[in-house]
Amino acid sequence: MSTDLGRQGLRFAIIGGGMAGILAAIRLRQAGEKFTVYEKAGRLGGTWRENRYPGLTCDVPAHAYTYSFEPYAEWDAYYAKGGEIQTYFEKTAEKYGIMPHVRFDSEVVSAVWDEEKGFWRLGLVTGEEVVAEVVIAASGVLHHPKLPDLEGLDSFKGRAFHSARWQDDAPVDGARVGIIGNGSTGVQIVTALSTRASRLVHFQRSPQWIMPVPYFQYSEEEKEAFRREPALIDEIRNNKEYWDNIYRFTHAITDTHGPEIAAIEAACLDNLENSIRDPELKEKLRPNYRAACKRLIYSWSYYDAVQRPIVEVERDRIARIEPEGVRLADGRLHELDTLVLATGFHADRFIRPTTVLGRDGVSLDDIWSVRPTAYYAVTIPGFPNFFMLNGPTGPVGNFSLIDIAERQWGYIDQLLGLLRSGEAQTIEPRAEAHAGYEERRIAAARTTIFGSGCNSWYLDATGVPSSWPWSYEAFADAMSAPVMEDYAMTVEAELVAR
Repeated sequence: MSTDLGRQGLRFAIIGGGMAGILAAIRLRQAGEKFTVYEKAGRLGGTWRENRYPGLTCDVPAHAYTYSFEPYAEWDAYYAKGGEIQTYFEKTAEKYGIMPHVRFDSEVVSAVWDEEKGFWRLGLVTGEEVVAEVVIAASGVLHHPKLPDLEGLDSFKGRAFHSARWQDDAPVDGARVGIIGNGSTGVQIVTALSTRASRLVHFQRSPQWIMPVPYFQYSEEEKEAFRREPALIDEIRNNKEYWDNIYRFTHAITDTHGPEIAAIEAACLDNLENSIRDPELKEKLRPNYRAACKRLIYSWSYYDAVQRPIVEVERDRIARIEPEGVRLADGRLHELDTLVLATGFHADRFIRPTTVLGRDGVSLDDIWSVRPTAYYAVTIPGFPNFFMLNGPTGPVGNFSLIDIAERQWGYIDQLLGLLRSGEAQTIEPRAEAHAGYEERRIAAARTTIFGSGCNSWYLDATGVPSSWPWSYEAFADAMSAPVMEDYAMTVEAELVAR
């Protein structure tokens, strides 16, 4: 193997064509690298391609949910709808010349490190094998639907499907619709269908705290102004109030007795008390855990929706699903035409079920048998030249995933510089550095609001919050430059000697 990979060029494999994969592709193309994006589906877009349910809206303000280098003047409202976001990513990929580098319908089913050759062998669902010196795992977080374990689900005579597998021809308008689950997805679907169904039942095991947020549409005149003067978009992106809210929220997560979390709790409580008129419904919607313990729900209209005459909030336990509808533990039956399972995702899968084998055939599944983990959410000991965007232990849910991915790419790119220059043939975090990071992270995570006593997808199998447990400023600082002493590098001679 040549020691001058900096001259000959590296081959990059990007796994996933969603937001993070498109970002990596753009940056690699700008750097003149040789890369391929392996996308399992027939379109780019990731979660915005997969999810098409009514009411789908991003809970990050639209002008903050774009790449920093590619503002967008066409957003219809302060919070963008899913279809608009899908269009944005596809247009951006086209604009930056990414499409010729994408292999669609080419899911990566295995990635095996070849120690002798010093590259990754990737097995595709097509049966082909491709190789790359560097793998960028950009497969996302919430993309494996989680189905509820409900007796009789297959017996339902109507339509039943997961919200991420929306069936456009399912009866909704003028129909009897049930929604199981009340995370962001369930709340958005209930809100959207509350004016369309003839009857709507929202089944929820535990209510959610709802944070009120502003909502308004952009006029055609405003959008035209954005087109003429992109600096107006920058003013919105860099709005002091928005960034102050980011800082406050991340400090609220980490200081469970501070003024920031107290303000969030007060806002959520005031929203409940002042929005819901019926005392019985108000108690149904009152959580018994602290605000932000679960992922905070942002909505300007859910409390209005659940007070419409056709909507019922059902807190009783589901006993089973029957052909006619949902049978509750107290014996009541809700007859339905359509049943939507807004029951979330397997948040601990990440790149899996892809089989990933690192040095000495070590399996990522084995490494992650207790909990998924990566050094600063980006790299993993024993898996050389393998980099993750929005990997485990990162601030998923803390702030914009695009901001997270861009900062992570800046970190990764500095490590790639060592490979490009030929200073290193492989790079990976030292096991002791990763162990120290995990020890600090777990200790901090236990003290965050995520660990304050609720059941949520933020918790790993051992009950430890899996998300970033420090502030936004701490994340930005960590991503500004890798601590090179925490990384092990090999050169040609070392590879040959192995």
